[in-house]
Amino acid sequence: MAIHGRGAQSAKVPTRFGLATREADGDWLDAREDIDGLGPKLRTTVTEEHPRSILTFNRSPDIPFDRSVNAYRGCEHGCVYCYARPTHAWHDLSPGLDFETKLFAKPDAAKLLRETLAKPAYTPAPIAMGTNTDPYQPIEGRYRITRQVLELCLELRHPVTITTKSARVLDDLDLLAELARHNLTAVGISVTSLDPRLSGLLEPRASAPAKRLDALEKLVAAGVPTHVSVAPVIPSITDQFIEGILEAAAERGVRSASWIMLRLPHEVAPLFREWLDTHFPDRAAKVMAIVQSVRGGKDNDAQFFTRMKPNGVWADLLRTRFRVACRKHGIGKAHIDLDCTRFRKPSPNGQLDLF
Repeated sequence: MAIHGRGAQSAKVPTRFGLATREADGDWLDAREDIDGLGPKLRTTVTEEHPRSILTFNRSPDIPFDRSVNAYRGCEHGCVYCYARPTHAWHDLSPGLDFETKLFAKPDAAKLLRETLAKPAYTPAPIAMGTNTDPYQPIEGRYRITRQVLELCLELRHPVTITTKSARVLDDLDLLAELARHNLTAVGISVTSLDPRLSGLLEPRASAPAKRLDALEKLVAAGVPTHVSVAPVIPSITDQFIEGILEAAAERGVRSASWIMLRLPHEVAPLFREWLDTHFPDRAAKVMAIVQSVRGGKDNDAQFFTRMKPNGVWADLLRTRFRVACRKHGIGKAHIDLDCTRFRKPSPNGQLDLF
């Protein structure tokens, strides 16, 4: 039986760290609802986290940024394919249901970022938000941590990029428009399908596709450099929407796009297989066969330089379809060239330097 309103279908803890596991067993399982009634409804909890730093640096050759801020751990959007799910294992929690129900918020993010930007050796480059978990997931409406970071970036004239699949990004349209006026921001919104029912199964608490397209249109109208990401592309599930998403985005004034093939690192692979067996048992084997065909015969390719570049006949077909659709609708590749020259370093006490 599918778990309504959630992407993952179980809360299994990972085995790669040697964590203790527990399996329910016995004939009573077949009749547990008759005996005990329906189990308690899953509730989302938020734990406030107070790290000593907030800006994370990376040297990956596969991504176009070298630093990021993640205001939250875990994500209530519940996207079953989310590559960030395995990070919950570091908390001895399940990358499945725990990832989307047991969340962590970092209310000191803006303060910590200010302290980092004030360091004498710091040199500015675009800060990416939304690289691990979504900065505009539902709890942002309560915590407003992303907004605080954007306010700081505007104050200090520091470039920042946003990646999201939530129309809640429009809550900060005033800040984003002002940042864009100074060439300090760009926003990417990922659209997986145009079918709200399918989206509800894949990413149950993310904005519906129509709302994301509406958000793209309003960002463009406000002068914010805006990008659509057709991501992830899931063969035999969402690939049918590639051309439609690009056409809809172009109609709303979007002029750059990218696509990402489904990636299934670590615990995401068994979670996704479980999701397929629950919702699409008729094509589960076909989907995974295609996924493995573009990943060298495995569920996932974790190697630098190749992990973001699927290969093989199916990958070539999807890549060609994407390129043809982009050309047809006048959409090009993303080119983000934000202004790093206006950065105003704050003093160690948090104020702006006068000289």
